[in-house]
Amino acid sequence: MVHLAQKTLPERPVRPEAHVMGSALNAQLTHHGATDVLRAAFDAVPDIALVSSFGAESVVLLHLAAMVKRDVPVIFIDTEMLFAETLVYQQEVAERLRLENVTVIRADDIAEHDPDGTLHQRDTDACCSLRKTRPLQKALAPYSGWMTGRKRYQSGTRSSLEFFEVEDATGRIKVNPLARWAPEDVRDYMDENRLPRHPLVAKGYPSIGCAPCTSPVAEGEDQRAGRWRDQDKDECGIHFVDGKLVRTGA
Repeated sequence: MVHLAQKTLPERPVRPEAHVMGSALNAQLTHHGATDVLRAAFDAVPDIALVSSFGAESVVLLHLAAMVKRDVPVIFIDTEMLFAETLVYQQEVAERLRLENVTVIRADDIAEHDPDGTLHQRDTDACCSLRKTRPLQKALAPYSGWMTGRKRYQSGTRSSLEFFEVEDATGRIKVNPLARWAPEDVRDYMDENRLPRHPLVAKGYPSIGCAPCTSPVAEGEDQRAGRWRDQDKDECGIHFVDGKLVRTGA
C-alpha cells in the first residue's frame, strides 16, 4: 500500500458569518431554482470556482453557470487516466458553451508515486488522492468557494445535500445548485437546451470517472454502480477533508 504524505490545507479559518450566511441563503432559496442559487453564490462569494468532471451530467451546471457568468473559473482535473472520450468531450463542451476561463489541472508528482500507472490496482484511495484530491486542494487554494454538480439522488452520502455548505477544515463555501434536481430534471434540461451528451452515456456509463475504475451499468443498477465496482467505495475523495466526508451544513 502506498502512503501519500498529507499536505497541509490552506490556512483559511472559518468565519462565523460564513455559517450564518449559508444558513440564511439555504432558508431564503428553499423554493428557488438552480439559476437563483447560482446568482446568489456569485453575489455572496465573488471569488468562487466551478469544479467539473465534464462527465455524464456535467454539461447542465456548466450551461447554467455560463448563462449567468460566462467567465466563471472552471477547474477540470485531468487524472491522466480519463477516457479519451472525456478529454474530447471537455473541449467540445467548453467551445460549445463559450466558457472563457477553463483551467485543466494535473498532479505534478505522479512519476514519483505511481511511475508505472498501477497504483489504482493496489490502493484506489491513494490513487484518487494522488491524481484528484491533492491537485484540487492546491487549485482551490486561492478561492473562498467552489461549485459542484452533486445531487441528492446520486448516492446515500448525498441524500441530505443542501445548496450551501461550509467546509470546517478550509473555511470554504461549497455550493450545490443542482442538489434537489431529479434525474428527469437533468434529462429534460439537456433535451430542451439541446446540450451535447457525453458519448459514453449511450454505451451504458451513466456515471463516468477514470477508465480503469469505471465500468458499464446494467439496467436496474444504481447509476454509480460502475464506479469502483465490487469495492467498498463510492466517492473519489474530493468531497472529503482529512478522510472525512464533508457534509457540514451552513
